[in-house]
Amino acid sequence: MRELNERRVRPELKQLVVEASRALAQLDADRLEELAQSCQALNRELERSDRDARGVFAAEAIEARGDMAVFARVLEVTRANLNVMTRLRDLRMEQLEYGGRHANRWGETESKHGDN
Repeated sequence: MRELNERRVRPELKQLVVEASRALAQLDADRLEELAQSCQALNRELERSDRDARGVFAAEAIEARGDMAVFARVLEVTRANLNVMTRLRDLRMEQLEYGGRHANRWGETESKHGDN
């Protein structure tokens, strides 16, 4: 009965992971922030919990293992995509500010002696 009451007070870890995956896919930063705060609260609760409660957390973690692996992969791909987008944005800004690093390539092909 106690376990049932605890589940009403806080969502299961598996549900948090599923919601985080959905929020990430939808780029819902506000919801991701809420979920991150929920995870921080779970960590604080785990630190203060007794042995029985830790067993419940462990069972939830085992049950959510597959979903957490998928979420980790989604985070990894999202991070890689963000890195690519950041590099592209930086290159674009560089081209706008300086006319591009490669805008004037004649210097690479000419000897600069003036007799070519």
